[in-house]
Amino acid sequence: MKNTAFLVTLLLGMTLMGCHREVQPLGVIPVPMKADMSAGTFKIAPYTPLWIEAEEADVAILKDALEQSPLQLIQVSLQPKIGGIALRVVDALPGIESAEGYVLEVTRKGVMLQALSGAGLYYGVQTMLQMLDSGNHLPYGTIVDEPRFEYRGVMLDVSRHFFDVDFVKKQIDAMARYKFNRLHLHLTDAAGWRIEIKQYPRLTDFAAWRTHALWKDWWAAERHYVDKGNDNAFGGYYTQEQIRHIVDYAQQHHITVIPEIEMPSHSEEVLAAYPELACSGEPYNGSDFCVGSEHTFTFLENVLLEVMELFPSEYIHIGGDEASKQAWKECPHCQARMKTEGLADVDELQSYLIRRIETFLNSHGRKLLGWDEILDGGLAPNATVMSWRGPEGGLRAMAMGHRAIMTPGEFCYFDAYQDAPHTQPEAFGGYLPLRKVYSYEPLPDTLDAQQAALLYGIQANLFAEYIPTEEHMEYMMYPRLLALAEVAWSQPELKCYDDFHARALKAVDRLRSEGYNTFDLRGEVGNRPGADTPVVHQAVGKRVSYVDGSAYYPGYSAGGDSALVDGIRGGWTYGDKRWQGFLGRKGVDVVIDLEEVRNISSVSADFMQICGPGVFMPASIIISVSDNGTDFVELHRIDNEVIRDDAVTFKTFGWDGTAQARYIRYQALRSTFGGFLFVDEVVVK
Repeated sequence: MKNTAFLVTLLLGMTLMGCHREVQPLGVIPVPMKADMSAGTFKIAPYTPLWIEAEEADVAILKDALEQSPLQLIQVSLQPKIGGIALRVVDALPGIESAEGYVLEVTRKGVMLQALSGAGLYYGVQTMLQMLDSGNHLPYGTIVDEPRFEYRGVMLDVSRHFFDVDFVKKQIDAMARYKFNRLHLHLTDAAGWRIEIKQYPRLTDFAAWRTHALWKDWWAAERHYVDKGNDNAFGGYYTQEQIRHIVDYAQQHHITVIPEIEMPSHSEEVLAAYPELACSGEPYNGSDFCVGSEHTFTFLENVLLEVMELFPSEYIHIGGDEASKQAWKECPHCQARMKTEGLADVDELQSYLIRRIETFLNSHGRKLLGWDEILDGGLAPNATVMSWRGPEGGLRAMAMGHRAIMTPGEFCYFDAYQDAPHTQPEAFGGYLPLRKVYSYEPLPDTLDAQQAALLYGIQANLFAEYIPTEEHMEYMMYPRLLALAEVAWSQPELKCYDDFHARALKAVDRLRSEGYNTFDLRGEVGNRPGADTPVVHQAVGKRVSYVDGSAYYPGYSAGGDSALVDGIRGGWTYGDKRWQGFLGRKGVDVVIDLEEVRNISSVSADFMQICGPGVFMPASIIISVSDNGTDFVELHRIDNEVIRDDAVTFKTFGWDGTAQARYIRYQALRSTFGGFLFVDEVVVK
């Protein structure tokens, strides 16, 4: 069943993504909800009159947006009867429910843009500017448009590698054009603290500076920090004045900036600067705050007070992910806290911290946002979950009545390769092409209406461990960010990859002309050869037995016991669910039953290596055959030297010759590096 279902899904997906329907030639990203276009265009001449009826602050934002465009408009105090552009906030609009929605009408008499808010007018202006051709003509027609999701976010990691204010502002410009409205700044992590906190100056005098410019070099070394001004100091931070400037600039583009202050883990830099906040009381000894110490809560609350003063956002992101919690099991202060509070385990101890911080934030009129690990030990009463390990965390949160933001790594982590790894700059691993980003559907049809309403939105995440420069950062963002913009804004039935791809090519050209460093979409190589075409061989659909001690890792089953003979080759990443992963000591040891004795001429399987996440080639391979399933004869043994490197590599290990067999045994033994073995298909010919 798995083989058939997978192939049907694959073919259906390819059909839908390659849809052929008539699309109005607007060239707009994201595609509007309704577009009723007709022949003819309205020319915007120099000094075309512009009339705006909105709140004063919104008028200023709209004027600025239009002044930054190629248009030369002149603002007038009375609505022009003919030949002008009119922007107006109204109380109601047919077909529009969202405050960010708008109706844009272009006729021979001029342009009328109406919305329920200044934000709606702003997004209508973005649509209008994208519709303009080189001759400043707008096609006649009516566009009725509003977003599918309220939260449309982008996360920039400025901790692993620091990016300055101008770079952040440049990305805000692009985000606004494609109707994103949340910028999540990953401000703190082990790699460096990036925000000035006046009460704790050592955070920026020491914890913001490390011994190596590149994160991967620092991570492989002693992971030490140095004082600001040291000849070997690499890093940086935003002053509070700079933060205010970023926040104000984002507001002028209808974007809310959400700060992330990591807790209880990913806090090595804080604990090096203030070791009294660690369970050990020593620097460079742990990554988790001591939850048993009141000093920890005093510190966190003081930091959050300054953060809230700088960021007027509804949400404050507190991280909450990947805490080891090991020190808490031995720490007398943490154990005392658990006893006093009646906490059963360290998961509940983390939940205690999250709940207490949420209460503090709520008391100051803010809400808590965290990665999906904040579900562990019990979710804080008013928290919103950002689901990154897959959709499950978000679905659990919604089932409990909480808002969720979907940002699963499979579709939303832009630190993955976007094309054949050997053609791309270094990345964290994985393979996330534009087509796959565009295919993402965050709302499963299993949810009822009440639960579905709790899906607040989606977000792209760009973690920067392997992204040290501005050019590299932009390369990883564009055009994948445009695909997610359409997922976040447009209704799913309006999506068509062929049409989007054509629009994205033009958008890439425009971004490049404006100085953005984008991926070369026209030169895209595509998926690993053979990955999108089923392979036919003698073992397809046959029974696979896993010899004692060899079992695939549940998280990378690739579909189960039949995965290694389902005829489906893996792509550039094990994350595509076509590679079966083995983590056990024995490695791969499987027997395939061909059901009868057959002539065979080759047995082979492909493996991958990506050392960063702990994926290695096998150290040795043994291929054996049997007539009875008990007595095996070795056909071939391969010894393979496994070398740690930064590359993404693929290799085939197999045997060629002449033999007869009913049973094929394929063994692949792990190297001394340990980690995962990933194999996609055992091909028998």
